[in-house]
Amino acid sequence: MDTSLRDRFIDLWKRYFKNAELPLVFFYNNEIGTADTGPKPRPKPRNHSCLICDLNKVRNGQSLAFGSENIGCAGGRRYAGFTDQLSEDFEYFLSCGKMGMEGERYKNDPETVRLMMEDFPTIRKHDQWLIFKRWDQLTETDEPEVAVFFAQPDVLSGLFMLANYDFVGNAGVISPFSSGCGSIILYPYLEKDKEKPRSVVGMFDPSARPCVKENELTFSTPFSRLKQLIDYMEESFLITDTWKTIHQRMQ
Repeated sequence: MDTSLRDRFIDLWKRYFKNAELPLVFFYNNEIGTADTGPKPRPKPRNHSCLICDLNKVRNGQSLAFGSENIGCAGGRRYAGFTDQLSEDFEYFLSCGKMGMEGERYKNDPETVRLMMEDFPTIRKHDQWLIFKRWDQLTETDEPEVAVFFAQPDVLSGLFMLANYDFVGNAGVISPFSSGCGSIILYPYLEKDKEKPRSVVGMFDPSARPCVKENELTFSTPFSRLKQLIDYMEESFLITDTWKTIHQRMQ
C-alpha cells in the first residue's frame, strides 16, 4: 500500500469527521508475517465466540489474523471463506428451532431458510489467513481489500452520501440480510471486483450487536472504491455549510 494515501486519508478524516474512529481493513494472505509489529493469530477459541467481538482488539490497535481453526463460530468460518459447509440443521437454527435446539427466529420457517441458502454467495479462502488491521497500522507491504468503518449515525450519513456521490443511480450502498460478519466480510468482498462496486451498511444482526456500541452500525467498502471516495472528499458536500453543521456536533 502507498503509505502516503494512508496518511492523506487520516488528515482528511480528521478534517471532516473530527475524532471519529478510523476504519479497519482486511485482506487475505498466505502468510501472517513474523515482524514484531505484524498481526498475531487469534488464539484458538475454547468455546463459541463471535468474530465481531474479537475485532474490538483490532479497533484498539492490535492486528489479528484469522484462519479456519481460530474463528469460534461456524457462521464466521463460512462467511470468511474457510468452509462452504452449513451447520447441521442450520435452517432450524436460523428460524423456529426444533426439539433440543433454540432457534434465532430471524426467518419465519426452515423452508424460507433453505430457499435462501440455495443461491447464497460464498468465497473460498481455505488455505489463507484473513488479516485485520486498523488503518493507521498499515504498512507498505499490506494490500488491503476491504475497509470497515464502525460508525455512529452522523458519520454513517457522511459515508453513505459520499458513496453515492459519483454513483449513477440511487443504490451505491446496499444492506443485504446477513450476519454481522457477513455484512463486513462476505458482501463487501464480493463487490470488490465488480464494474460498479457498492458499499455495504450492516451490523443489524441482533446476535452480533452486543459486540458493538448501541449507536453503531458498520459501513464497509472495497478498498478500490475507498480510494475513489478519498479523491472526492475535498469537492463534495463535506466542504459545505450543511456538513459544517453536522461536523460541529460530532463528538
